[in-house]
Amino acid sequence: MKKSILFLFLILLSFSSSVVTAQSEFNVDGVIVPRKIEFKGNNLQLNGFGTRSKMFMEVYVQALYLTIVSQDPADIIESNTDMAIRIQVTSSMVSSGKLTKNLHNGFEKSSGDAIDALRPRIEQFKAMLSDKIVEKDVFNLIYNHLDASVWVYKNDVLKGIVPGFDFKKALFGIWLSNKPVDDDLKNELLGKTE
Repeated sequence: MKKSILFLFLILLSFSSSVVTAQSEFNVDGVIVPRKIEFKGNNLQLNGFGTRSKMFMEVYVQALYLTIVSQDPADIIESNTDMAIRIQVTSSMVSSGKLTKNLHNGFEKSSGDAIDALRPRIEQFKAMLSDKIVEKDVFNLIYNHLDASVWVYKNDVLKGIVPGFDFKKALFGIWLSNKPVDDDLKNELLGKTE
């Protein structure tokens, strides 16, 4: 009797865990976060996801996708492999002006002494985000290791390409550096949620 109960328990446990691992997407307060993003024929795997809040209001849901999942932020920043940040706007309070200002502040923190060399490309990047932003807009910021550049998509439309591995490091450093825009979000992107 004990063996049959144990056997039944193990079957139920394996079934429930296979359902979780087979999940192709996650629902975060109505925002669908896919488990993978395809780029140039390669699959980038979901590393972690979370929400960014301002003044107690959720403004976007963000996810980090990597070629190989990792919880080491320095390794991710320094890695010359394909990776992506996905941002879905969840508040009508987000405007292109506010978003680009916050990103600019993030670049200032993450790039340190390299900021002067990055300024022209930061401005180029901000110009790609200057269109009107509305709730449910989705941005994919994808680093392509083959041309060492960041491909900027808005709602699956390519807005432009910003060159430079140094730019990629500063961009991903906005959320993953030692001075991230949000410590809780950093841990969520690294999959370190409790």
